[in-house]
Amino acid sequence: MRNDPFERLHLDREVLSVSQLNNRARLLLEDVFAQVWVEGEISNLARPASGHVYFTLKDGQAQVRCALFRQNALRVRQALRDGLAVRVRGKVSLFEGRGDYQLILDSVEPAGDGALRLAFEALKGKLSDEGLFAAERKRPLPSHPRRIGIVSSPTGAVIRDIISVFRRRAPQVELTLVPTAVQGREATAQIVRALQLADRQGFDALILARGGGSLEDLWCFNEEAVARALAACVTPTVSAVGHETDVSICDFVADVRAPTPSAAAELLAPHSADLQQRLAVLERRLQLCMRQHLHREQLRLEGLLRRLRHPGERVQQLALRVDDLERRLHQALQRRLGQSRERLLRLEHRLASRHPGRQLALLRQRLDSLAERLPRATLAGLRQRRLQLAALAQTLQVVSPLATLGRGYSILLDEQGHAIRDARQTHVGQRLEARLGDGRLSVRVEDNHQDPVNLSLLD
Repeated sequence: MRNDPFERLHLDREVLSVSQLNNRARLLLEDVFAQVWVEGEISNLARPASGHVYFTLKDGQAQVRCALFRQNALRVRQALRDGLAVRVRGKVSLFEGRGDYQLILDSVEPAGDGALRLAFEALKGKLSDEGLFAAERKRPLPSHPRRIGIVSSPTGAVIRDIISVFRRRAPQVELTLVPTAVQGREATAQIVRALQLADRQGFDALILARGGGSLEDLWCFNEEAVARALAACVTPTVSAVGHETDVSICDFVADVRAPTPSAAAELLAPHSADLQQRLAVLERRLQLCMRQHLHREQLRLEGLLRRLRHPGERVQQLALRVDDLERRLHQALQRRLGQSRERLLRLEHRLASRHPGRQLALLRQRLDSLAERLPRATLAGLRQRRLQLAALAQTLQVVSPLATLGRGYSILLDEQGHAIRDARQTHVGQRLEARLGDGRLSVRVEDNHQDPVNLSLLD
């Protein structure tokens, strides 16, 4: 019995055009594969201006074209890129114009390694922002460690390779294995406990090691708890997880990343031959330094011996110096006394020239001279003053109004004592005072020849 979709095609003898064929094929595919989930890897990703997304989904043997239209593409949270493993949901369809078989998608989500990669990048970004990968946090490894802790699985080739390297290069180093699972559900918690335990043991350095594997196998070394436990270690750490191409979060957090566990062992295991050679070089340098030091001290001792003198010679030198100082002191005293005598003589001469008796005699002579000149100067001054007074009196007499009055003139004064110089200053009947050369008169104006005369009959 045939399935319904194929029965509806009716292809017995019907001749179809290409368009009809492609249309019926599209309907058939969309009817049979209305919703399917497909997993694969993205390639040939294209994002035209329309906002739609087109790519090819492939695996190791085949590929199929996919179309993710704009309204569905906006709901996809992760960034799509070539090489990303995804799980898509959609319907199988056919692009009739070209007859291309394709998937019309409505959902895209990470799958398998792709999801792990997204989680890896997210945690890497978070821890980097917190500064756990900063270079200033990295501590240098010890040059000559004595005790080293190894956090790894007790089984497998990793621990054997590390022990082999140390036996060959540095057998004197003490190795201690802190066992833990390195894969599986319990691995994360065990690695965290192993790191905390090893950090408290006082090792010179710690090696966190595991062999190669897939991303899923190594995932416990990409867990945030393991990364923070490794960052919290006080002991310098070396991350040796996987092969050279494998990269884990622990590689970024540890102080040093080694490409392989064996390489980590070589970083911390100085070769015995190298140490012996370095020791020989240091020994030669020490011997040379000692010889140079002894030679310098020998020269210094010889110099001190040449400078060493008998105490008697020193006493004799000091006695000569005392005699010389005594002679110089006597000379200095004599010179100082001579200078003092000369200064005393100069002061006595100056004092004699300024004696008060001599000054008094000079002042007395000057006083006698001034006393003799004073009466003459007084009489001459009085005589000169009398002559000046007589001349001034004569001049005053000439210009005095009294002299004018003495010649027969008079002065008229009004009631306020003002002199009358003009007839217009008076009025008829006004009382005036006439001042004569000798005496005064009271007069009345009868006529000033300015106003009409009206004499009172009673006056």
